Amino acid sequence: MRIDEIWKKGLEDVPREALNWRLWYGVFVFGFMGAARGLDEGLSGTTVEQISFMHKFGLDDAALSETTQADKISNITSMVQLGSILGAIIAFFITDRLGRLWATRQLCLVWVTGISIYLGASRSGSIGMVYAGRFIAGVGIGQTTVVAPTYLAEISLPPLRGACVCAFAGSVYLGIMLGYFASWGSSINIGDTNQAQWVVPNSLHLMFAAIIFFLSFFAIESPRWLIKVKQHEKASRNMSRLRNLPEDHPYVQAEIAAIVGQIESEAEATMGTSWTGPLRELFMLPANRYRLMLSIMSQLLSQWSGANSITIYAPNYFRMMGVTGQSEKLFATAIFGIVKFISALLCALFLVDFIGRKKSLGIGITLQLVSMLYMALFLAIDDGASEKGVPQSSSQKHAALGAIVFIYFSGFGWALGWNSVQYLINSEIYPLRLRAIGGSIAMTTHFVNQYGNSKAVPSMFGSMGNAGTMFFFVAVTAIGLVWVYFFLPETSKLSLEGLDRLFELHWWRIGRNGRTFAQMDDAELVEAARQEKGAVETVERVPTERGDV
Repeated sequence: MRIDEIWKKGLEDVPREALNWRLWYGVFVFGFMGAARGLDEGLSGTTVEQISFMHKFGLDDAALSETTQADKISNITSMVQLGSILGAIIAFFITDRLGRLWATRQLCLVWVTGISIYLGASRSGSIGMVYAGRFIAGVGIGQTTVVAPTYLAEISLPPLRGACVCAFAGSVYLGIMLGYFASWGSSINIGDTNQAQWVVPNSLHLMFAAIIFFLSFFAIESPRWLIKVKQHEKASRNMSRLRNLPEDHPYVQAEIAAIVGQIESEAEATMGTSWTGPLRELFMLPANRYRLMLSIMSQLLSQWSGANSITIYAPNYFRMMGVTGQSEKLFATAIFGIVKFISALLCALFLVDFIGRKKSLGIGITLQLVSMLYMALFLAIDDGASEKGVPQSSSQKHAALGAIVFIYFSGFGWALGWNSVQYLINSEIYPLRLRAIGGSIAMTTHFVNQYGNSKAVPSMFGSMGNAGTMFFFVAVTAIGLVWVYFFLPETSKLSLEGLDRLFELHWWRIGRNGRTFAQMDDAELVEAARQEKGAVETVERVPTERGDV
């Protein structure tokens, strides 16, 4: 099937006008925000490998023990994740109060402020400025993971929601790739005594924040948020502009009616008028608890599968697999960034919408599992590949080369699987009333685990050994594959409002039968209830009362 035929599949009911530049502009601007996280992941691990940075902040001090040095490095690399925890928490309040556009502008200002303090440490040599600057930058960066996927899910067309939201995930790897190459380029072109060796690559943060801030003034506010805050006329105008259709066009009217209907049904089901109402609703209703489980488990299993530690500490992983020399490690890391960027684009453009979230994630996790297992076995058999001057046989060299290749395969699998789906699922499974707080909880969990991961991995390699740590990641990845099979529902091509039906099943059926149930019409629902033989209390209800099915 040709590429244009793949894109046409599933779009038969979408007016041609809806695929217009205003939609793609919004996807570009908010998708571009993924680079905020990517830049930090690409630059944090490579910056602490720069000789100029190490000298400036005493990371190469011979008086430091290995444990103290590892703690200092992990403190620096993980400080953005720590700030991002706060950013993800407050993003719920800011996104719902200010709207998606003004939330974007304020997070850009916070991001720039933090990076400016961080870069200012190049003159003072203050490690405190490094910590403070990176923490403040993290507050801004953490908000991007809530604001951007929420906006992208809300403006996208149902058949292309995966591609639109995955633009954010793809930009994460754009940032990682640029960060890797910037560090590698500066390491070979700027002297080891010049602080510009690490300042110049990290200035990419300022450039990206400025671009996003400026472009946001030409984007269109989410119609769903406008309806939520009772600006119905403006919402209708914005939906008309996004779809490039008149306000009275049936397609526009249908979307507006679906949003209004969902909000009205949510208002009837609300469990309180105070700010605690959404929290109570999130934890007390069974369908919402299942959504919350999906959010937390997807973050927990993805962050401890090992792929994120490879991204942050990529130079160390290549050293373990036999790549020695500062420039060689950074170059291998830069190529790793290209692999992940290309695979993320492949997933965003073709896989998550056209073969489905679940299949895409399953393929990605399987690739990651095989890769991690090979690396674990290699390190268990030949843990001396990283030792300089140690002679290696021909078979050992080939095995080490295979381990390096599997590092790239693990990145490919991660980008196809967990990296894309962890943002996509959490942006689409929640009803509008709970979307911001649900995303906020999901990304808070994300950064808590990422912080713990970046802090723990250096110590894990010390206490569990290289092979033991990799076998731990193998076990978590295998558990993730089983969890996806049984518990993750397929959500591709379902409207955001239509997704509610999926979560009306009993919890043990959502992962395996949810999509089929969500696509049934009312008559089919009644017939399915009759055939279930005891799974429901009664089948004599009207079709709208599906809560027990």
